[in-house]
Amino acid sequence: MFSADTTATEVIDGVDLHGRRAVVTGASSGIGVETARALAAAGADVTLAVRDTEAGARVAERLEKELPSGSGQLTVGRLDLADRSTIAAFVAAWQGPLHILVNNAGVMATPQLTRTPEGREWQFGVNHLGHFALATGLHPALAAADGARVVSVSSIGHLFSPVVFDDLDYRFRPYDPWTSYGQSKTANALFAAGAAERWADDGITANALMPGNVGETSLARHMDMDQVAAFLASGDLALPPQKSVEQGAATSVLLAASPTVQGVTGRYFEDCAESRPVTERAGAVAGVAPYALDRENAARLWAVSEDLVR
Repeated sequence: MFSADTTATEVIDGVDLHGRRAVVTGASSGIGVETARALAAAGADVTLAVRDTEAGARVAERLEKELPSGSGQLTVGRLDLADRSTIAAFVAAWQGPLHILVNNAGVMATPQLTRTPEGREWQFGVNHLGHFALATGLHPALAAADGARVVSVSSIGHLFSPVVFDDLDYRFRPYDPWTSYGQSKTANALFAAGAAERWADDGITANALMPGNVGETSLARHMDMDQVAAFLASGDLALPPQKSVEQGAATSVLLAASPTVQGVTGRYFEDCAESRPVTERAGAVAGVAPYALDRENAARLWAVSEDLVR
Protein backbone atom coordinates (compact mmCIF):
# COMPACT_ATOMS: atom_id res chain seq x y z
CA MET A 1 0.00 0.00 0.00
CA PHE A 2 2.73 2.46 1.00
CA SER A 3 6.41 2.45 0.04
CA ALA A 4 9.72 4.33 0.26
CA ASP A 5 8.34 6.90 -2.20
CA THR A 6 5.14 7.59 -0.27
CA THR A 7 4.73 11.11 1.12
CA ALA A 8 3.24 12.18 4.42
CA THR A 9 0.32 13.73 2.54
CA GLU A 10 -0.45 10.40 0.89
CA VAL A 11 -0.28 8.55 4.21
CA ILE A 12 -2.70 10.95 5.90
CA ASP A 13 -5.18 11.08 3.00
CA GLY A 14 -8.65 10.20 4.27
CA VAL A 15 -7.63 10.15 7.95
CA ASP A 16 -9.71 12.33 10.30
CA LEU A 17 -7.86 13.62 13.37
CA HIS A 18 -10.33 16.30 14.47
CA GLY A 19 -10.53 16.38 18.25
CA ARG A 20 -7.02 14.93 18.63
CA ARG A 21 -3.99 16.73 20.04
CA ALA A 22 -0.41 16.16 19.00
CA VAL A 23 3.08 17.27 20.01
CA VAL A 24 5.94 17.16 17.50
CA THR A 25 9.41 17.94 18.82
CA GLY A 26 11.88 19.66 16.51
CA ALA A 27 9.05 20.94 14.34
CA SER A 28 10.80 24.10 13.17
CA SER A 29 12.61 22.41 10.28
CA GLY A 30 12.86 19.31 8.12
CA ILE A 31 10.65 16.30 8.65
CA GLY A 32 9.29 17.80 11.86
CA VAL A 33 7.60 20.53 9.84
CA GLU A 34 6.15 18.05 7.37
CA THR A 35 4.95 15.78 10.18
CA ALA A 36 3.19 18.71 11.84
CA ARG A 37 1.73 19.80 8.51
CA ALA A 38 0.24 16.38 7.78
CA LEU A 39 -1.26 15.94 11.24
CA ALA A 40 -2.77 19.43 11.23
CA ALA A 41 -4.14 18.94 7.70
CA ALA A 42 -6.04 15.90 9.01
CA GLY A 43 -7.56 18.06 11.76
CA ALA A 44 -5.27 17.51 14.75
CA ASP A 45 -4.32 20.44 16.98
CA VAL A 46 -0.54 20.36 16.86
CA THR A 47 1.99 21.87 19.24
CA LEU A 48 5.37 22.57 17.68
CA ALA A 49 7.80 21.87 20.53
CA VAL A 50 10.99 23.74 19.58
CA ARG A 51 14.15 25.33 21.02
CA ASP A 52 13.76 28.51 18.96
CA THR A 53 10.21 29.74 19.45
CA GLU A 54 10.66 32.56 16.95
CA ALA A 55 11.57 30.04 14.25
CA GLY A 56 8.65 27.90 15.38
CA ALA A 57 6.29 30.86 15.13
CA ARG A 58 7.46 31.53 11.56
CA VAL A 59 6.80 27.91 10.63
CA ALA A 60 3.35 27.98 12.25
CA GLU A 61 2.48 31.19 10.40
CA ARG A 62 3.59 29.71 7.09
CA LEU A 63 1.72 26.46 7.63
CA GLU A 64 -1.47 28.27 8.60
CA LYS A 65 -1.39 30.03 5.24
CA GLU A 66 -0.75 26.80 3.35
CA LEU A 67 -3.10 24.41 5.15
CA PRO A 68 -6.65 23.87 3.88
CA SER A 69 -9.67 25.18 5.74
CA GLY A 70 -10.78 22.91 8.56
CA SER A 71 -7.23 22.07 9.56
CA GLY A 72 -6.25 21.81 13.20
CA GLN A 73 -4.78 24.66 15.22
CA LEU A 74 -1.03 25.17 15.51
CA THR A 75 0.68 26.39 18.66
CA VAL A 76 4.34 26.77 19.59
CA GLY A 77 5.91 25.59 22.83
CA ARG A 78 9.43 26.13 24.12
CA LEU A 79 11.39 22.88 24.51
CA ASP A 80 15.15 22.43 24.68
CA LEU A 81 15.91 18.74 25.15
CA ALA A 82 19.29 19.58 26.69
CA ASP A 83 17.67 21.83 29.30
CA ARG A 84 15.70 19.94 31.93
CA SER A 85 13.98 23.10 33.12
CA THR A 86 12.29 23.63 29.74
CA ILE A 87 11.17 20.00 29.66
CA ALA A 88 9.69 20.33 33.14
CA ALA A 89 7.99 23.59 32.19
CA PHE A 90 6.52 22.10 29.02
CA VAL A 91 5.14 19.12 30.94
CA ALA A 92 3.76 21.32 33.73
CA ALA A 93 2.00 23.57 31.22
CA TRP A 94 0.27 20.72 29.37
CA GLN A 95 -3.38 20.26 30.26
CA GLY A 96 -5.77 17.59 29.09
CA PRO A 97 -5.19 14.46 27.03
CA LEU A 98 -2.41 14.02 24.48
CA HIS A 99 -3.21 11.67 21.61
CA ILE A 100 0.04 11.77 19.60
CA LEU A 101 3.62 12.40 20.69
CA VAL A 102 6.27 12.42 17.97
CA ASN A 103 9.79 12.45 19.41
CA ASN A 104 11.40 13.85 16.29
CA ALA A 105 14.10 16.34 17.34
CA GLY A 106 17.73 15.32 17.42
CA VAL A 107 21.41 16.05 16.87
CA MET A 108 23.78 14.00 14.76
CA ALA A 109 27.50 13.16 14.91
CA THR A 110 28.71 16.16 16.90
CA PRO A 111 32.47 16.17 16.15
CA GLN A 112 33.75 16.89 19.67
CA LEU A 113 32.80 15.29 22.96
CA THR A 114 30.27 17.62 24.59
CA ARG A 115 28.21 17.12 27.71
CA THR A 116 24.84 18.34 28.91
CA PRO A 117 24.67 20.44 32.10
CA GLU A 118 24.04 17.19 34.00
CA GLY A 119 27.25 15.66 32.60
CA ARG A 120 25.68 13.33 30.07
CA GLU A 121 27.24 12.84 26.64
CA TRP A 122 25.44 15.32 24.36
CA GLN A 123 23.87 13.03 21.76
CA PHE A 124 22.65 10.49 24.31
CA GLY A 125 21.45 13.33 26.54
CA VAL A 126 19.53 15.16 23.82
CA ASN A 127 18.32 12.39 21.54
CA HIS A 128 17.35 9.93 24.26
CA LEU A 129 17.27 11.33 27.80
CA GLY A 130 15.54 14.58 26.83
CA HIS A 131 12.80 12.70 25.01
CA PHE A 132 12.58 10.13 27.81
CA ALA A 133 11.99 12.90 30.36
CA LEU A 134 9.39 14.51 28.09
CA ALA A 135 7.47 11.32 27.33
CA THR A 136 7.43 10.01 30.89
CA GLY A 137 6.41 13.46 32.12
CA LEU A 138 3.53 13.49 29.64
CA HIS A 139 2.52 9.90 30.42
CA PRO A 140 -0.60 10.90 32.40
CA ALA A 141 -1.80 12.97 29.44
CA LEU A 142 -1.09 10.09 27.03
CA ALA A 143 -2.90 7.63 29.31
CA ALA A 144 -5.90 9.96 29.41
CA ALA A 145 -6.22 9.96 25.62
CA ASP A 146 -7.59 6.41 25.26
CA GLY A 147 -5.43 5.06 22.46
CA ALA A 148 -2.48 7.45 22.35
CA ARG A 149 0.44 6.84 20.02
CA VAL A 150 4.09 7.57 20.77
CA VAL A 151 6.48 7.77 17.82
CA SER A 152 10.25 7.65 18.34
CA VAL A 153 12.42 8.77 15.40
CA SER A 154 15.46 6.50 15.33
CA SER A 155 17.84 5.92 12.40
CA ILE A 156 19.76 3.36 10.37
CA GLY A 157 22.61 4.89 12.38
CA HIS A 158 21.59 2.65 15.28
CA LEU A 159 23.66 -0.03 13.53
CA PHE A 160 26.81 1.88 14.53
CA SER A 161 26.43 0.93 18.19
CA PRO A 162 24.26 -0.74 20.79
CA VAL A 163 23.74 1.08 24.06
CA VAL A 164 27.00 0.61 25.95
CA PHE A 165 25.62 0.53 29.48
CA ASP A 166 29.04 0.44 31.13
CA ASP A 167 30.14 3.69 29.46
CA LEU A 168 27.15 5.74 28.30
CA ASP A 169 29.07 9.03 28.53
CA TYR A 170 32.43 8.15 26.97
CA ARG A 171 34.39 8.46 30.18
CA PHE A 172 36.53 5.36 29.49
CA ARG A 173 36.49 4.87 25.71
CA PRO A 174 37.65 7.36 23.07
CA TYR A 175 34.81 9.54 21.86
CA ASP A 176 33.55 8.80 18.37
CA PRO A 177 30.73 10.89 16.86
CA TRP A 178 29.24 7.96 14.96
CA THR A 179 29.16 5.36 17.70
CA SER A 180 27.76 8.08 19.96
CA TYR A 181 25.03 8.85 17.44
CA GLY A 182 24.40 5.13 16.97
CA GLN A 183 24.04 4.57 20.71
CA SER A 184 21.50 7.39 20.97
CA LYS A 185 19.47 6.06 18.04
CA THR A 186 19.49 2.56 19.50
CA ALA A 187 18.23 4.15 22.69
CA ASN A 188 15.37 5.75 20.74
CA ALA A 189 14.29 2.34 19.49
CA LEU A 190 14.67 0.74 22.92
CA PHE A 191 12.58 3.51 24.46
CA ALA A 192 9.71 2.61 22.13
CA ALA A 193 10.12 -1.07 22.98
CA GLY A 194 10.11 -0.25 26.69
CA ALA A 195 7.10 2.07 26.47
CA ALA A 196 5.19 -0.56 24.51
CA GLU A 197 5.67 -3.00 27.39
CA ARG A 198 5.10 -0.62 30.28
CA TRP A 199 2.22 1.44 28.91
CA ALA A 200 0.16 -1.21 27.13
CA ASP A 201 -2.46 -1.27 29.91
CA ASP A 202 -2.95 2.48 29.37
CA GLY A 203 -3.89 1.88 25.74
CA ILE A 204 -0.68 3.55 24.53
CA THR A 205 1.21 2.20 21.54
CA ALA A 206 4.85 3.10 20.91
CA ASN A 207 6.97 2.45 17.84
CA ALA A 208 10.30 3.57 16.41
CA LEU A 209 11.28 4.36 12.85
CA MET A 210 13.99 5.21 10.38
CA PRO A 211 12.82 8.23 8.33
CA GLY A 212 15.29 7.64 5.51
CA ASN A 213 18.22 9.50 4.02
CA VAL A 214 16.68 12.97 3.99
CA GLY A 215 19.05 15.68 2.79
CA GLU A 216 16.96 18.77 3.46
CA THR A 217 17.10 18.84 7.26
CA SER A 218 19.07 20.61 10.00
CA LEU A 219 20.05 17.30 11.63
CA ALA A 220 23.60 17.54 10.29
CA ARG A 221 24.17 21.09 11.54
CA HIS A 222 26.88 20.03 14.01
CA MET A 223 28.69 17.62 11.71
CA ASP A 224 32.24 17.92 10.35
CA MET A 225 31.54 17.47 6.63
CA ASP A 226 35.17 16.59 5.83
CA GLN A 227 34.86 13.78 8.35
CA VAL A 228 31.61 12.65 6.74
CA ALA A 229 33.23 12.62 3.30
CA ALA A 230 36.12 10.52 4.63
CA PHE A 231 33.67 8.18 6.33
CA LEU A 232 31.72 7.69 3.09
CA ALA A 233 34.93 7.10 1.13
CA SER A 234 36.05 4.44 3.64
CA GLY A 235 32.91 2.40 3.10
CA ASP A 236 32.09 2.45 6.82
CA LEU A 237 28.99 4.53 6.20
CA ALA A 238 26.37 3.18 3.81
CA LEU A 239 23.33 5.25 2.96
CA PRO A 240 19.99 4.32 1.40
CA PRO A 241 18.64 6.35 -1.55
CA GLN A 242 17.87 9.95 -0.71
CA LYS A 243 14.33 11.07 0.08
CA SER A 244 12.51 14.38 0.07
CA VAL A 245 11.37 15.77 3.41
CA GLU A 246 7.79 14.92 2.45
CA GLN A 247 8.82 11.29 1.94
CA GLY A 248 11.00 11.36 5.07
CA ALA A 249 8.02 12.34 7.23
CA ALA A 250 5.77 9.61 5.84
CA THR A 251 6.71 6.82 8.26
CA SER A 252 6.38 9.14 11.27
CA VAL A 253 2.89 10.10 10.11
CA LEU A 254 1.99 6.47 9.42
CA LEU A 255 2.84 5.48 12.99
CA ALA A 256 1.23 8.60 14.45
CA ALA A 257 -2.10 8.43 12.67
CA SER A 258 -2.73 5.72 10.10
CA PRO A 259 -5.45 3.16 10.83
CA THR A 260 -3.31 0.56 9.03
CA VAL A 261 -1.07 0.24 12.11
CA GLN A 262 -3.80 0.50 14.74
CA GLY A 263 -2.74 -1.51 17.79
CA VAL A 264 0.76 -2.21 16.47
CA THR A 265 3.36 -1.51 19.18
CA GLY A 266 6.99 -2.10 20.09
CA ARG A 267 8.13 -2.33 16.47
CA TYR A 268 10.66 -0.59 14.22
CA PHE A 269 9.58 0.73 10.81
CA GLU A 270 11.14 2.22 7.68
CA ASP A 271 9.73 3.07 4.25
CA CYS A 272 6.22 2.83 5.77
CA ALA A 273 6.64 -0.85 6.63
CA GLU A 274 8.01 -2.93 9.49
CA SER A 275 11.76 -3.45 9.16
CA ARG A 276 13.51 -6.77 8.75
CA PRO A 277 16.23 -7.79 11.22
CA VAL A 278 19.88 -7.51 10.20
CA THR A 279 22.73 -9.47 11.74
CA GLU A 280 25.68 -7.24 10.84
CA ARG A 281 26.33 -3.64 9.86
CA ALA A 282 28.60 -4.18 6.86
CA GLY A 283 26.80 -2.97 3.73
CA ALA A 284 23.43 -2.61 5.46
CA VAL A 285 21.28 0.29 4.27
CA ALA A 286 18.08 -0.92 5.92
CA GLY A 287 16.82 -3.11 8.72
CA VAL A 288 16.95 -3.23 12.49
CA ALA A 289 19.55 -4.79 14.77
CA PRO A 290 18.12 -7.31 17.26
CA TYR A 291 19.72 -5.43 20.17
CA ALA A 292 17.58 -2.37 19.36
CA LEU A 293 14.35 -4.23 20.14
CA ASP A 294 15.60 -6.57 22.86
CA ARG A 295 13.24 -6.56 25.86
CA GLU A 296 16.00 -6.97 28.43
CA ASN A 297 17.96 -4.10 26.92
CA ALA A 298 14.79 -1.99 26.88
CA ALA A 299 14.03 -2.70 30.53
CA ARG A 300 17.61 -1.98 31.57
CA LEU A 301 17.70 1.29 29.64
CA TRP A 302 14.38 2.37 31.16
CA ALA A 303 15.67 1.80 34.68
CA VAL A 304 18.94 3.61 33.97
CA SER A 305 17.11 6.51 32.32
CA GLU A 306 14.74 6.92 35.25
CA ASP A 307 17.75 7.31 37.53
CA LEU A 308 19.46 9.78 35.19
CA VAL A 309 16.48 12.12 34.77
CA ARG A 310 15.53 12.34 38.47
